[in-house]
Amino acid sequence: MQRLGSSSLRNLLKPGGPIFKPSQFGTQALLTREPATRGFSTAGSEEEAPPPSSDPFLRPPPKSLVYGKLTGGGRNALKSDVIQFFEGCNLSPEDIKVNYNLIYAAVGMVLQFSSGAAFDMAVRLNIRKGRVYRFDRADRSEWDQCTTYDGKAVILQGIPRPATAEDVERFLSGCSFDASSIQIFFRPVFGDPIRVALVHFPSQIEAMNAFRVKNRGFCLNNLITMRVLQ
Repeated sequence: MQRLGSSSLRNLLKPGGPIFKPSQFGTQALLTREPATRGFSTAGSEEEAPPPSSDPFLRPPPKSLVYGKLTGGGRNALKSDVIQFFEGCNLSPEDIKVNYNLIYAAVGMVLQFSSGAAFDMAVRLNIRKGRVYRFDRADRSEWDQCTTYDGKAVILQGIPRPATAEDVERFLSGCSFDASSIQIFFRPVFGDPIRVALVHFPSQIEAMNAFRVKNRGFCLNNLITMRVLQ
C-alpha cells in the first residue's frame, strides 16, 4: 500500500477532503469530495413568527368596560365638571353620555370606565368628596340607550304653534347649521304641550355661537329659550 507523506495526510484531513472507506485491502481514499461543512449562522435561518391568529378563541380577551350611572348633579352639570370631579379615573368626553327626559332636560349621566378598578376609584372619590352625586353601577344597555349629541345640537323651546321649519331657519339666520336636520315636535310640560325644535350644527363652536347670539330671541313674537345638548 502506498504510504502518504505528512503534508498529504494533512490535506486529506482538511474539511471537505476525501472520504475514507475501509476495505479488505486497507483504507482507501475515495475520489469524491464533499463540500466543507458551513459554520452555523442565524442570519435568515430563523423562521418568521406566525401572524396573529384570526380565531377569536385564540385572541386575547377584550378590555372589560364598566358602566356607572350618575344623578343629582343638577341640570347644568357639564361633562368637563364630571371629568374634573373624577380626576384620575381616565374619563374623556367620549366616556360620558347625558340622559335627557322628554323635554330635553338633563336628568343624569352614564359613565363608561376602562376597568373595574377605575370604577371603584370613582366610587371612593364620590364618598371622599361628600357624595355630591348619587353614583350607582349601570348596565351596558343604559349606555346604549343614551343618545350622544356631543355639543353639536341645540334645543329651541317655545316655538309657536303656527311656526314652520322655514320660520326656525329665519330665527337662526346668520348662524351655520344644518337646515335639513330641523325637527319640530310637541313635548308635554305640566299637562300642557309645548313645541320644541331640535337643530344640528357642524361643530360645537357653531352651536355655542348660535346659543350666545339667539338665546331669548323671538320667533313669531314668541320668546325662544335655547340649550346646547351634550
